[in-house]
Amino acid sequence: MDLQLTDKVAIVTGSSRGLGRASALALAAEGCRVTLCARGAETLREAASAVAQSVKAADRVLAVAADVSTTEGTEAVVSQTIDRFGRIDILVNNVGVAGGADLLATSDADWQSALDQMLYPAIRMSRLVVPHLRRAGGGAIIMITSIYGREAGGRMTYNVVKAAEISLAKSLSQQLARDNIRVNSIAPGSILFEGGSWWKRQQEDPDGIAAFIRRELPFGRFGTPEEIGTVVAFVASPRASWISGACIPVDGSQGRSNI
Repeated sequence: MDLQLTDKVAIVTGSSRGLGRASALALAAEGCRVTLCARGAETLREAASAVAQSVKAADRVLAVAADVSTTEGTEAVVSQTIDRFGRIDILVNNVGVAGGADLLATSDADWQSALDQMLYPAIRMSRLVVPHLRRAGGGAIIMITSIYGREAGGRMTYNVVKAAEISLAKSLSQQLARDNIRVNSIAPGSILFEGGSWWKRQQEDPDGIAAFIRRELPFGRFGTPEEIGTVVAFVASPRASWISGACIPVDGSQGRSNI
């Protein structure tokens, strides 16, 4: 299926590894020009190089080392994308961290950090990108959330912020439909990639993770970043023209929610 993404311009935040990198690779494979951004310059360069090599076109890939938890960082990503590619059609908000513990052990600083590192980047990036999407005649915004935004699970701060991102996507979808801008959230289940949280836990406690897989993952394995990236590319594309305001779980039936 041709996803009709040739020469569209996409920004993917948190794209030096994991789900963000896989999303950038999938979008580039479908013909997008892609901006990758992350705080770590070295891993970002490696990811951008991998994306460029995958499509054999370095001029179609831009890497911006920036901290999108800051206003200056988000502005840098958007302005450099416009300077390089001249337009923006797709935004993938992909930032996730987990801090704190239970209620009494989670400080105000932990809560503020969760908001600053996950929710505010999605808000600021969306606010900056929408005028460009309008000028392009429409586009797509995708929030990478979690099944633990749809139901209880994970660290409390992560659970709350991912639920907020799902709610934000729904609200924006209704606000922006008149501009032909679709907004959706994608809710991955447990995804394994080197350096990620599940990979680290597997290194530390292989028996415990094996028990988790048997207990929680019906297909008997973790998901892969590529399985998320494929869905991102489809949802970002005109082929998904009547999908907006949706939260799409990509979890191998791990989630317990009925909706």
